[in-house]
Amino acid sequence: MDFERARFNMIEQQIRPWDVLDQDVLDLLGAVKREDFVPTAYRSLAFTDMDIPLPCGENMLSPKLEARMLQELAVRKHEWVLEVGTGSGYGTALLGHRCAHAVSLEIHPELAELAQHKLRQAAVTNVTVRCMDASKELPPGEFDAIMLSGSVAQIPEALLARLKPGGRLLAIVGDAPMMRAQLLTRTGPKESKVVDLFDTVAPRLHGFPESPRFHF
Repeated sequence: MDFERARFNMIEQQIRPWDVLDQDVLDLLGAVKREDFVPTAYRSLAFTDMDIPLPCGENMLSPKLEARMLQELAVRKHEWVLEVGTGSGYGTALLGHRCAHAVSLEIHPELAELAQHKLRQAAVTNVTVRCMDASKELPPGEFDAIMLSGSVAQIPEALLARLKPGGRLLAIVGDAPMMRAQLLTRTGPKESKVVDLFDTVAPRLHGFPESPRFHF
């Protein structure tokens, strides 16, 4: 398989048409080898517009969704970033190239170990992967940016509390079949500004509360 041609087609036919126009992001997608983070059985599908199955019943987000989220969070080189949901480690690698340091939390020990291995192979050295249930505990400190690499019914207050003043949090919020990517910016001790970005659907992050169900 011609991975470089497939990567070029992914960027030009899937990602750029989905309003990912930041050239730095596009260049990064061309440099970080997505196929190295995909399970061997699905390597030929690394650049297709689909969620790719991972161990533990999880999924790797589609290329265009990972790219759009990276663009919208707009991480800068001096910033410290928290990611919830390491998964394959590919999105983590992209964040690592954009920030000073990233801490990524993965609930499944097997996935955390696999992602650490892949990140070492890719020479991404400014990322720390921790096996941790983010719905129950979080690492100490505050962060300039937080990325939720999966969906939640609503933004967890505990995560908002870990944003520095002016910090941003990007999450996919709501219930299938219609969810919405949102960017929250912390504007005060308990205040934040919310911007709706685009409609999409993503697998759930484990442990966080679901929306209340109405019973008639």
